[in-house]
Amino acid sequence: MATFTGQVAIVTGAGVGIGREIARQLALQGASVLLNDIDPALADDATGEIEAAGGICRACAGDVSDVATIRAMVQTAVDTFGRLDMAVANAGLTLWGDFFEYEPDAFEQVVGLNLRGSFFLAQAAARQMRAQGTGGRIVLMSSVTGHQAVPYLSAYGMTKAGLEMLARALVLELSPHGITINCVAPGATLTPRNLQDDPNYAESWGRIVPTRRVATPADIANAALFLLSPQSGQITGQTIVVDGGWTAISPTPSLDFIRDKTR
Repeated sequence: MATFTGQVAIVTGAGVGIGREIARQLALQGASVLLNDIDPALADDATGEIEAAGGICRACAGDVSDVATIRAMVQTAVDTFGRLDMAVANAGLTLWGDFFEYEPDAFEQVVGLNLRGSFFLAQAAARQMRAQGTGGRIVLMSSVTGHQAVPYLSAYGMTKAGLEMLARALVLELSPHGITINCVAPGATLTPRNLQDDPNYAESWGRIVPTRRVATPADIANAALFLLSPQSGQITGQTIVVDGGWTAISPTPSLDFIRDKTR
């Protein structure tokens, strides 16, 4: 497939997991991808894999909670590939914690990356797209925790709900320039980060998801690529929830691994 031939994308937080799969699929469908991760080694590894598979990809390490880094990254994409057509704000941070004990430093980290990083990536990308005059696509990565409460994720869930409101709010300002902005809200997904938190993640969540399995990064990437594609041109300000039906019933598995850490 060559759905994205001639187009340029930035994907943040793409060294592993969902972001890596989004970047991989975009590149294999013809896009030139600037792949960001805070860890240079992970960015290089993901880029190498994509290039080995025949995709066009360049690594761009940096912390996208820093606005200067974001703006430099957009400029790098333009300098390297000549334009920017798509931006995926995938970089995010999950810091579990009891609301009564949650520390300001943890709060600032979560808000700084999840909200500030996504807001200013959308701004920098949209400025470039507006200047080009040919429209564009922006996808923000939300979460089912922006829809349903999960214990110990009050700060995280707040940021994800905020991203969905951001997408709706920006419809007014971006639509006149042919730019769409949407969210993908993953449910339980088998990623290295989730497995690091809970080695039994697939089993504990798989038992309570109606489809009887957790999502894969490819499941989430498929939704993101639809929102980035020409087929989604009349969709903006919306959120696609990819959760195997979990938000329809919303049970929570055992969170003993969090309780053990907070005792």
